[in-house]
Amino acid sequence: MPTIITHAAVPICLGLGLGLKVIPPRLLFVGIALAMLPDADVLSFKLGVSYGNVFGHRGFTHSLLFALLVPLLCVWVGRRWFKAGLMRCWLFLTVSLLSHSLLDSVTTGGKGVGWLWPWSNERFFAPWQVIKVAPFALSRYATPYGHQVIFSELLWVWLPGVMMMGVLWWYRRH
Repeated sequence: MPTIITHAAVPICLGLGLGLKVIPPRLLFVGIALAMLPDADVLSFKLGVSYGNVFGHRGFTHSLLFALLVPLLCVWVGRRWFKAGLMRCWLFLTVSLLSHSLLDSVTTGGKGVGWLWPWSNERFFAPWQVIKVAPFALSRYATPYGHQVIFSELLWVWLPGVMMMGVLWWYRRH
């Protein structure tokens, strides 16, 4: 998995690139939260749930069904709070949440992503893995491997995200 902070890159860059009139601050905040939400499944380790279990890490919280239904629920509950059109809210929140499992699928480790739950318990990776898998222990970021993880996230997530944000900003201005 990329670091929890890097999972926020997609909604941050997309939201700021589109501008606050298109993606209001409250919607941006919820998009960031949803982009990080699937990693709440690491709490299952504390409950004795194994990594490969459907309720373990990268299981059902990383599925396409979860990525479609949770934003729908958020839009239904917060429709007046977001101050934006329902379809725009749902699309932004869905892209934000779906970006999490997509980023996890391009990492160099782990057991893959449970995209097809509940129809299948199979785990998937994208055809290429370019992001170094992040360690669970915070202390490991001070090691040479931790530096490689941070560099790969900057290169493969943040740099393209900032470039996309710049293009969207430029497009809005012209």
